[in-house]
Amino acid sequence: MTAIRTVLLAGVALAGIAAPTFAQEIDVIRVGLLGGENEADRLANNQCLIDLMPAALGVKEVKLFPAADYDGVIQGLLGGTLDVAGLGASGYAKIYLADPEAVIPFNTTVQTDGSMGYHSILLSRKDSGIATLADAKGKTLGYADPDSTSGYLIPLVTMPQETGMPNDQYFSATSFNGGHENNVLALLDHKVDVAVTWTSGVGEFAEGYTSGNTRSMVDKGMLDMEDVNQLWLSPLIPNGPNVMSSKLPKEMQDKIVAFYNDLPVSHPDCFSAIERGDFKGYAPVTPEFYQPIIDARKATIGG
Repeated sequence: MTAIRTVLLAGVALAGIAAPTFAQEIDVIRVGLLGGENEADRLANNQCLIDLMPAALGVKEVKLFPAADYDGVIQGLLGGTLDVAGLGASGYAKIYLADPEAVIPFNTTVQTDGSMGYHSILLSRKDSGIATLADAKGKTLGYADPDSTSGYLIPLVTMPQETGMPNDQYFSATSFNGGHENNVLALLDHKVDVAVTWTSGVGEFAEGYTSGNTRSMVDKGMLDMEDVNQLWLSPLIPNGPNVMSSKLPKEMQDKIVAFYNDLPVSHPDCFSAIERGDFKGYAPVTPEFYQPIIDARKATIGG
């Protein structure tokens, strides 16, 4: 567990979508969108991909597939019914453990302070009287999604290092609440006493920090940070990767990488929308960047 901490510090219906025959020209690129946020918001935030990608990639159409949960995108990538997606580190680890050759992680976001990580954050309602992690003992804990890094894996691994007890013993009950946005809503609706979500941990707490679910919900008027307490902030977690199917032809892979890498400069509004916050840009990554998360997932919750 200490080794994991040390390194950390340093279903959607897709079955009917036919995989392309790569001997033929690729007409459509299929982009998976993780669950956990209102579907209309996800589609709106990623509409710019439909507008910009076809010309850049030389395809007729780009289609968005908003999954009901994280596993919908994961299974779509494993099954060959999706071509591109942004994943959390634990979601990528799940794919890697199932088939290390299925997808290629090609870049990740860089925070405004230059770091390439983010944090899991534990929140309580201010009116609950829960002001510290110690106060949360015996209360109910909300998780986001079983395949979420900050919304499950990292709290599962690292929070017990501070409480001295496994989460299922420290808290009276735990539950999954359908993604990050829904998990915070469960907290605000008094369905759970404390809840984890993700945040950059950079910038002003009152603004929901610079990026993450906290910032997204603040920007949409769904969350007022004056109404919540920050009880705990995890060690730095590697930012999740943008990935593409390894079955795509090399020429198409190169076009996809070039499109995403250029986006922060050529279309900063699109970049900010799809990544949900303020970032400096993208940086390249390889599977090795996610090895600590792969190891942590394998050791705790398996594939």
